[in-house]
Amino acid sequence: MKLLKKSKPRRKKRTRIVSRVLFFTGFIFLGISILYVLYLDGAVVKKFEGQRWQLPSKIYSAPLKLSPGLDIAQAGLVSRLKRLAYREVKRPIQNSGEFFRSGEFVEVYLHPFDYPNYAEAGLPIRVSLSEENRILKVSDLSLDIDLDYALIEPEVVGGFYEAEWEERRLIQLSELPKILTDAVIVMEDRKFYEHPGINIKSIARAAWVNLRAGGIVQGGSTLTQQLVKNFYLGNERTFARKGQEALMALLLERRYGKDEILETYLNEIYFGQNGIMGIYGIGQGAWFYFEKAPKDLTLGEAALLAGIIRSPNVFAPSKDINKAIRRRNLVLEVLFAEGKITLQSYFSARGEKVIAKTLKQRLNTAPYFIDEIRRQVADLYPRRILTSGGLKIFSTLDPEIQRIAENALKKGLEDLEAKDSRLKRSDPDDQLQGALVAIDPKTGAVKAMVGGRDYQKSQFNRVTDAQRQPGSLFKPIVYLTAFEQAARGGTPYTPISEIDDAPVTLSVGGKEWSPENYDHQYLGPITLRAALEGSRNTATVRLSQEVGMDAIISMARDIGIKSPLKPVPSLALGSVEVSPLEMGVAYSTLASGGVFRPAMFLEGIIDPRGLPIEKEGDDSRDLRPRQVVSASAAFLVTHLMKGVLDSGTGKGVRQLGFKAPAAGKTGTTSNLRDAWFVGYTPDLVTVVWVGFDKNQHGALTGASAALPIWTRFMKEASFSAPSDFTPPTGVVLLHVNDRGMICDKDGSEEAFILGTEPSQTCDKGILKWLKRLFF
Repeated sequence: MKLLKKSKPRRKKRTRIVSRVLFFTGFIFLGISILYVLYLDGAVVKKFEGQRWQLPSKIYSAPLKLSPGLDIAQAGLVSRLKRLAYREVKRPIQNSGEFFRSGEFVEVYLHPFDYPNYAEAGLPIRVSLSEENRILKVSDLSLDIDLDYALIEPEVVGGFYEAEWEERRLIQLSELPKILTDAVIVMEDRKFYEHPGINIKSIARAAWVNLRAGGIVQGGSTLTQQLVKNFYLGNERTFARKGQEALMALLLERRYGKDEILETYLNEIYFGQNGIMGIYGIGQGAWFYFEKAPKDLTLGEAALLAGIIRSPNVFAPSKDINKAIRRRNLVLEVLFAEGKITLQSYFSARGEKVIAKTLKQRLNTAPYFIDEIRRQVADLYPRRILTSGGLKIFSTLDPEIQRIAENALKKGLEDLEAKDSRLKRSDPDDQLQGALVAIDPKTGAVKAMVGGRDYQKSQFNRVTDAQRQPGSLFKPIVYLTAFEQAARGGTPYTPISEIDDAPVTLSVGGKEWSPENYDHQYLGPITLRAALEGSRNTATVRLSQEVGMDAIISMARDIGIKSPLKPVPSLALGSVEVSPLEMGVAYSTLASGGVFRPAMFLEGIIDPRGLPIEKEGDDSRDLRPRQVVSASAAFLVTHLMKGVLDSGTGKGVRQLGFKAPAAGKTGTTSNLRDAWFVGYTPDLVTVVWVGFDKNQHGALTGASAALPIWTRFMKEASFSAPSDFTPPTGVVLLHVNDRGMICDKDGSEEAFILGTEPSQTCDKGILKWLKRLFF
């Protein structure tokens, strides 16, 4: 009995201890729970009221300019329209995004588009064509007037993003047709406007199913919970995560209104993939699947779009068109059952044709070019701004010219290896390589750039970063220096001035240097034209000694060569190392009549609102065109290099079928390690380099290796009607015979700086007297 009496106080004491432990445990749990709820509430507010989405910055190509003379077939107009989601119709155009073709014209209803300096309203245009598919005129159909030109908007060619590219077109709830939001709500959460964020009945039903299955196999999620999962949490399927999801949904609904939650949900939902792009939001989904704004969707399209939300990888038309149609029909049935549509509308929508979406994404078509854009933009803006700020970055890239360039270089290198097995290497790191860059000399815009044979195997950009000897490509700078001296009243050099093509020995650093001609032959006194057309080494070295190495270096600097230059005699033959881009800029200065323009990759940048952004740290003075050499001297060199193509070392261009007026120069280095060709028309300057990265001997010449690639490219990339170089003021064109006399009968056309032209004529007797009398 005594033992029993003693045990009662002990049990009471133990009970009090347990009660206290439970009380403190409960108190601690409650405190932690409150803190956890406050933490979740803070997380909900922080993202919902901050920057809700990471908007990738997109890199755009240049627009396609439609103007008289353009060959629309070569420019790839139709393929470009299709990539930009224009719809071809069988009748004259009526709506934005349509185009119509007939034999004599093409009609296009342009999309509206924000450019860096202005916003282009969508307008209907007609492009009238010649029998050769060249544009005769461009007309605005809305105003019935002729235009100087029209622009087809740029394409997205790359971007800045973090782990995933989430492509969105943000919309407001007021922009959406009611039937579209009704369709989403009846399929995803019929009680959306009635529950506080969670639906107890749905949760209970799903919980019972999940308990029987031993895991999460069914959700009872409301639309708000779906938003929480996508917006905050991710796709993990555990009981703990579902609890967190429900709690955050309640907090979200306590903080914000139903319409704001619905709008955010509609901008967040996932609609599938377009290559590396994830399609997010109802705005982008409508554009991706139907090429329309949401407000323009038909009932059938709205139902199909709402049906995709549950599982884009199952119900998208591009995945399984039959499943997509059945899902759309189910949405229509539910809408009818809920009284949202009439029976007539139901049957009409069921009869709408569904088209399987063909992916039109064409990203990373110019990887070397895009890398250069990324490098330049990364120097201007922090990465956070680029990956989430939604900037539109406009480049100078022409996608069609880029495609032609990549194909020309690839096939050209393959052809060289097929013709000469010594050039073929089994090791990818030792493969024959090449580079090509095309520049518009009127603007400095880089239209295409291929930095190597295969970007997947080598990301080294040989256009911008390779330093190679240009060889004879440097020679025109020597002749330009001579003609510039003549233009400024110095020695009156002309294309028919003579220079001795004979052995020459010079002292360089205490050693003798004796250059030789490529063919080891010497022609004696020859004209400057013959010396450049034939790429004569000894004649060019003699001319360089006459005009002075310092003057040549100064000229090279003025027209765009930035690499170190030493005042040694071999510089005249290209012993310096330069990049292909530098040579492209230098020759662009010649093509533009002596006006220097730096190579330009960026056209402008705008923010998501369409407002232009100034490029930080950029000195616009460096981008201004500058007349660095007289137009007359530049024209004389161009005129000489036209002869290079017609009868000199570049005559293979004509033999391979390129007939348009053009100028150019071959370049070959000692030991045949580097092969170059640079040529240009008034509209396009193109540089091609071929060689091995490790400087191996390759038996390569500019005429045999680089010239065929250049010609293949230019034959396809010259979209506009051919035009010739126009002589500037201060230049006279005369027919001169081989004795240097003006002679209309048997002379060839030659260009002279005014005041340096010959005075003697080949006319005799009474004809000579009459000309003197009347002319």
